[in-house]
Amino acid sequence: MAETGLNGPFPMSKTDIDTAVAEQSPGVYALDQSHDTGPFHITYVGRSDTDVNASLQERVPKYKRFKFVYLPTAEEAYHKECELYHDFNPPARIAHPARPMGSKWKCPRCRLVG
Repeated sequence: MAETGLNGPFPMSKTDIDTAVAEQSPGVYALDQSHDTGPFHITYVGRSDTDVNASLQERVPKYKRFKFVYLPTAEEAYHKECELYHDFNPPARIAHPARPMGSKWKCPRCRLVG
């Protein structure tokens, strides 16, 4: 299985997110929906272009654990999210990650523009 390059896993609670994700920064994350222990199974991948902590907080009730990484720019976060999407094909992420409105960024794997 491909390596994610993400930090974690961490328990998916508001307090644990605040402890692990202390900076306000763009970033990406992977979520595990069904397991409290054992191997981490990527169910969903996502990103935030400005605050990865806030994006994770919105998903607390649905998932059990998370992994994440800060990235310097929103464009790098978009590219990393696309890579994770293509590497792991997470079952809760049906559509390809969307690029931010107004950007002309392309997926580094499939060159999708939409």
